[in-house]
Amino acid sequence: MKRIPSKEQILAWISDNPTKTSKRDIARAFGLRGAERIELKRLLREMEEEGHLHKRRKSFREAGSLPPVAVVQVLAPDAQGDLFAEPLEWAGEGAPPRILLVLRRTDPALGEGDRALVRLTAVQEEDYAYEGRLIRRIGSGPRKVLGIFRAGAEGGRIVPIDRGAEREWQVAAQATAGARDGELVEAEQTGPRGRLGLPRARVTARLGDPTAPKAVSLIAIHQHGIPDEFPDSALSEAEKARIGPLEGREDLRALPLVTIDPADARDHDDAVWATADDDPANPGGHVVWVAIADVAHYVRPGSALDREARRRGNSTYFPDRVVPMLPERLSGDLCSLHEGAERACIAVRMVLDAHGNKLRHRFVRGVMRSAASLNYRQVQNARDGQPDEQTSPLSETVIEPLYAAYAALRQARQKRQPLDLDLPERKIVLDDRGRVVSVAFAERLDAHRLIEEFMVLANVAAAEELIRRRQPLLFRVHEEPAPEKLEALREVAEASGFSLPKGQVLHTRSLNALLAQARGTEFDELINLATLRAMTQAYYSPENFGHFGLALKAYAHFTSPIRRYADLVVHRALISAHGWGEDGLGPEEVERLAETAEHVSQTERRSMAAERDTNDRYLAAYLSERVGSEFTGRVSGVARFGLFVKLDETHADGLIPVRSLGREFFRFDERARSLRGEETGLEIGLGQRVTVRLAEAVPVTGGLILELLSIDDKPLPRSPRNRRTTTPRRKPAKSRRKAEKVKRKVARKRR
Repeated sequence: MKRIPSKEQILAWISDNPTKTSKRDIARAFGLRGAERIELKRLLREMEEEGHLHKRRKSFREAGSLPPVAVVQVLAPDAQGDLFAEPLEWAGEGAPPRILLVLRRTDPALGEGDRALVRLTAVQEEDYAYEGRLIRRIGSGPRKVLGIFRAGAEGGRIVPIDRGAEREWQVAAQATAGARDGELVEAEQTGPRGRLGLPRARVTARLGDPTAPKAVSLIAIHQHGIPDEFPDSALSEAEKARIGPLEGREDLRALPLVTIDPADARDHDDAVWATADDDPANPGGHVVWVAIADVAHYVRPGSALDREARRRGNSTYFPDRVVPMLPERLSGDLCSLHEGAERACIAVRMVLDAHGNKLRHRFVRGVMRSAASLNYRQVQNARDGQPDEQTSPLSETVIEPLYAAYAALRQARQKRQPLDLDLPERKIVLDDRGRVVSVAFAERLDAHRLIEEFMVLANVAAAEELIRRRQPLLFRVHEEPAPEKLEALREVAEASGFSLPKGQVLHTRSLNALLAQARGTEFDELINLATLRAMTQAYYSPENFGHFGLALKAYAHFTSPIRRYADLVVHRALISAHGWGEDGLGPEEVERLAETAEHVSQTERRSMAAERDTNDRYLAAYLSERVGSEFTGRVSGVARFGLFVKLDETHADGLIPVRSLGREFFRFDERARSLRGEETGLEIGLGQRVTVRLAEAVPVTGGLILELLSIDDKPLPRSPRNRRTTTPRRKPAKSRRKAEKVKRKVARKRR
């Protein structure tokens, strides 16, 4: 028998021949045959158990090393823009090695989360161990699921928290990551259906108790894939940032600019000031200043901060936390216009006539010092003759001129007729432990409307300025409603006793006339909701298609660069258009404006969905203690499977399943948006007043199940054919006998 190689010789061979590592290759290299191969197999198994080798399918390699070809998952680019990856399979000790991806010009673009097959070369570098050359892109990351882990004998299952998810996921014992029964987990799909007919998954993160109050927003963050941790490179850049220099900036520190925000605002990125225009040619006119934090000075194109801000697209707001677009050092400090602090800004000076029409504007890159940080209630109280210690010295010089300019802007607004929806903003109030203590509706003051009108005015000025200078930018676009949605709104209006003319060119004033008809009636909220649903969703675009809802020909977001990447792009466009510095909109950014527009539109929708889901879960948690209670509400939606009801008290949406309406068959009329019982003739449609009982509230999913008690204060009619509304229960003994009979019958057939 030929002498079997030693363990050291085998390791040396694998190291020198990384592409020939199967048992057959090793046997051929050492000339082993027959029984000698059996001995080699034993030796390789022993080396694997000792940790010297790692077996991957039918090949071996040194423990702690990667094969010459591997499947990797792409990571986020680093501060220098280099793209790295990690192996999907790693059996070594410690963290998996980093792989620098060396891409050719002809290779497809790779992004974070993508998977790729790459050829690896080991290197000796400080921050990575391999270089990888692309063989082919496999696709984006695996499908992920967020759910409750249920332990079992052979691993467990994951029950998804999504309300629409019906299928559970199977988790093998070695893929549970130590998750405990009832724990909230994040997992990813590892394969198709297993022997139990369920898709297979592995737990990637354990998120703790799903019933904990602070888990509510955490669920939404993971479920919607919202990045909530900043990379070290971005944090490092933020910490190194310093206040912008005064050189080359216009000094606005003498202007008594003030910030006006909610009392619990976490940042202050806009300041305002107004005064009467002293130009004799503009009698009764006003000068309005709007100053915005100069975020572009700190977030330079191509920097780690810029890449992370673009990836997030915008800040996401939850009742208990904010996932910001920028690190706290910027959003809460350098780019926040704190009272008395000098801050870099980009400001616009706008001249209005006595009727609120903008005559001209001028943009400057300056430095300002906020005279006061005020909240809406403070400002409104001062306007109403009840100033406090902070607003008293500002009443005549700052607050009164602001309201005077706002009064003029209201005239211009009335003439322009933007869409005048009146939907109260729900506010969920939490205690220190994160539990819901009340659900209220935010106060709507003239102070809110004042700031909104000033911001709209500044955004219009930004769009007009950049169009005039032929500078590429991102527009905020809102197209008019689709004909089919408009027809659905008309049907709702007619069913409620109102009219919406047809056959005319649609203008917002037509919709405002409908809203005015409903104002003060029992259908007020229904018509507002139906009008909102008829609208298209606003989005960002490098092309200008106007803003239907605001009745404006051109509109761009300029006023919130702390929390919206689109605004930062507009700031850079203004910098380039005016030649204010090297931190403007570069050729590469201009080239991918369409891609940026699509991306930030998607991140905005993602945040809206996450915020909505979080509010639903908080409401379900709040109402879970009132299961069995009765509520009044209005039918807000009708589908084949049931009715949606918006409750008066909290504006929470609940579902009345059609199966709970009785044993008769209900026909769904899609055109009329109603359900009609075949036997009783009961017809239930949009807008009807109902009384319901809360049957179920599930905080983890945010679902509310309701039972219908009455419609328009009338009890439900009973079916003449069968008045029984519940399935009769079988007696226990009879049920047992039937089950045993079926069991015996099955046993006989198997024999």
